Amino acid sequence: MKEEYIIDYISGLEVKATPEEVEAVQIFAKILVEDYGYPKEVIITHPQYRVKVRPSDEKKEYPVDIAVFSNNTKIEDNIEIIVECKKKNRKDGRSQLEDYLRFSKAQLGVWFNGEERFFIRKHEKNGKVLFNEIPNIPKRGQRIEDIGMFKRVDLRPTHNLKATFKAIRNHLAANTVGATRDEVLAQQLINLIFCKIYDERFTEPSEIVTFRAGVDEDAALVQKRILELFEKVKRKYKEVMDTNDSITLDAKSIVYVVGELQNYCLIEAERDTVADAFETFIGQALKGGQGQFFTPRNVVKMIVDILNPSDEDYIIDPSCGSGGFLVEALRHVWRRLDAEGEKYHWNDTNLKEEKMEVALNKICGLDKDYFLSKVAKAYMAILGDGKSGIFCEDSLDNMQNWQDKTKIKIGAGKFSILMTNPPFGSKIPVRGEEKLKQYELAYKWKLVRRTNKWEKGKLKEKESPQVLFIERDIQLLANYGRMGIVLPDGVFGNDTFGYIRNWLKEQGRILAIIDIPIETFQPNTSTKTSVLIFPKLPKDKIPEEYEIFMAIAETCGHDRRGNEITSDDIKKVAKEYHKWAQSRGIEERVG
Repeated sequence: MKEEYIIDYISGLEVKATPEEVEAVQIFAKILVEDYGYPKEVIITHPQYRVKVRPSDEKKEYPVDIAVFSNNTKIEDNIEIIVECKKKNRKDGRSQLEDYLRFSKAQLGVWFNGEERFFIRKHEKNGKVLFNEIPNIPKRGQRIEDIGMFKRVDLRPTHNLKATFKAIRNHLAANTVGATRDEVLAQQLINLIFCKIYDERFTEPSEIVTFRAGVDEDAALVQKRILELFEKVKRKYKEVMDTNDSITLDAKSIVYVVGELQNYCLIEAERDTVADAFETFIGQALKGGQGQFFTPRNVVKMIVDILNPSDEDYIIDPSCGSGGFLVEALRHVWRRLDAEGEKYHWNDTNLKEEKMEVALNKICGLDKDYFLSKVAKAYMAILGDGKSGIFCEDSLDNMQNWQDKTKIKIGAGKFSILMTNPPFGSKIPVRGEEKLKQYELAYKWKLVRRTNKWEKGKLKEKESPQVLFIERDIQLLANYGRMGIVLPDGVFGNDTFGYIRNWLKEQGRILAIIDIPIETFQPNTSTKTSVLIFPKLPKDKIPEEYEIFMAIAETCGHDRRGNEITSDDIKKVAKEYHKWAQSRGIEERVG
């Protein structure tokens, strides 16, 4: 296949890889199948379905990008939805879409340009054809009137969360009254996400959800219902939500966001909902300047799967951000408890108690960013009441300087599992003698050729944060505790950092090094990274020689621009690691 061609998701045909095709048609076609449940057999993309655009047209001349039918006969009488994916502005796009709908049997239209989308409905009144925007389109098998009348049991995970957030971000930035900055919009979206997750948790399966917007429902009524829901969130989680936290979006903007999210179950999403929201709205502006980037869910899941935490483990992320590792760890342990409960026939009350014990007492996180630590706390609280272990602290500061409540929960040698993606970069050095002198790795080290040993010299004036985090993380681990950490490749291969590798070998065993693609953190940063799996061991238990599991993941599920691709080697690594470990008799707790 030529480079300028791609395989069409629906038809399987080769088509020209135009920007519209790659960034809009293929993406929305996939959304129609994966999120709305329309089978490929009722969708036409290529060759394109054609419609009239004026009554005088003798034949259908104008191609539509995507046509959706009620069944696989795909004739005019059965057309339901027309999707236009032209790179036009919203106004021009709507005008063209209305023309296509006017002379077609389709009642519903979607305009999507890869950045923004809207949904319209065609109806007749007094002999006139009219159009109005609606919150969304029906899923397969639903009526238009069913939009916004979902029962909790009807909600399904979305496979295309990032595309949805991208559309929300661009819509809000262009249309929201009174808030245009991404930081403000991100906070507003996070509050709405918390409403959505709370609603999913506390709505009975057979009940209609509160987080919804109907087709003909007044925007002010939707706004009122969502604001009341947010007040419930604040009352339930008053320890982590401030009384002045509010949803200030105008009614139309709230309807738009609710319409985009109401079909989905965010609790069960493949991706970390909150991290994706931050990344979409703020991205590099929020954390990039501090050298920290949100860890993609596939990397998080790989590390969690390799470390395989149980309800007996004490778990920490000392640079937790919005809580991605902690959320995934909690879910992982809960899945293990579900399996145990089924095996030993626990009743629901016992199972719930076991799960709450983990959430309340076994998971901790630190982050020096107040807003992110607050978000992580609220996220954990709403998901599973795991709020009490999240603290706003500088992880690299002397532990004695932490708040008393932090020191009660977090200290040296307390944790059996640590997973983290620390901030890294020479442009954000850590300074200050009091802070630096805590760390052996903050001193200058020299390799003495005569003895082939590293000798410690003077204290440095500054050090990159990732170097100090390595040592702090080891300090937090108990003996036989296991660490999974994302680090720049230089730590593993650069001669300058030989002293770090030597120091690590004296603290435990380098169990695994997993090379992840440079695209993993793109488009935010091009830093090449690897994952280190490392158990801390007593000095007399560190073997002199041992095997190291090494893997190279060549693809990561998205390209350099952040667009999703089908290939993802990272998802395969944990399985291969466990096969390797079992074949060599390596247990979860390495001795």
